[in-house]
Amino acid sequence: MSPAVILLLLLAGLSESAGRILPLIARRPSASRFVAIKLLLTGALVEGAVFALWPVTSSILAEPLLSATPSSQAALIWTPGRVAPLVLAAILAFPLLGPLLHLLLLVGVGAGLAAPLAAATGLGWWTAALCVAVAGAGLGTAVEIVRRLVVTITATETRKLLT
Repeated sequence: MSPAVILLLLLAGLSESAGRILPLIARRPSASRFVAIKLLLTGALVEGAVFALWPVTSSILAEPLLSATPSSQAALIWTPGRVAPLVLAAILAFPLLGPLLHLLLLVGVGAGLAAPLAAATGLGWWTAALCVAVAGAGLGTAVEIVRRLVVTITATETRKLLT
């Protein structure tokens, strides 16, 4: 990945993280600035990593669907043109004003990933789109499960400290 793509993925991750963290901080005025920045940066790295894994996971899901004959397939990777709509989707999600528009843009980014995956693997566009959708939904679900687990563990630890 080029440095520009890494920077765009981190920017998208930061924006996604801010969209999730800032409403929580706004409801807890007692939260320290250091904790807020730490949560924001940690979330940005996690979201950026999930975004970076999306095409890789899609390619892995497409492998079992390929014919048994080995083919020289190019790896599906992010390019600045492919990641720019993702950054736009993350920025629009930042204020949480348009979740439906955010979802629509993510579907558009996924559709943009389906064509290169179909070309790289020889699968049909709809099959490639299904691989991209399953990969996106799976990664999103995994992150949400981990996020809820961390919140539960943190709340349990806080209760233990208070008693």
